[in-house]
Amino acid sequence: QVQLVGSGGGLVQAGGSLRLSCAASGRFFSINAMGWYRQAPGKQRELVAAINSGGRTNYADSVKGRFTISRDNAKNTVYLQMNSLKSEDTAVYICNAQITATMPQNKYEYWGQGTQVTVSS
Repeated sequence: QVQLVGSGGGLVQAGGSLRLSCAASGRFFSINAMGWYRQAPGKQRELVAAINSGGRTNYADSVKGRFTISRDNAKNTVYLQMNSLKSEDTAVYICNAQITATMPQNKYEYWGQGTQVTVSS
């Protein structure tokens, strides 16, 4: 069974930084894209950043230039470095991975449990 376990959230003042991590564990053939979403109270879940197996990245306009997504394929882990945090970044951050299973090699999408990021102004 595949699990995604995220960590690194917390409370930080505006202008500060946090680094989120999310590790995939279990049996699978490969991890394709990995990413981070966020959901603030009363708002829809939105994509923050994603990275494919080749390292190509994609960011929401609201975080470009402030957030950096990266992955360590040897550790099956994706990171989100968040700098210059703003109060509007406050949300639950949820990691996501598109994984190819072992035989049969079907593709599945998995979600982490979410980690709270609170930015005080």
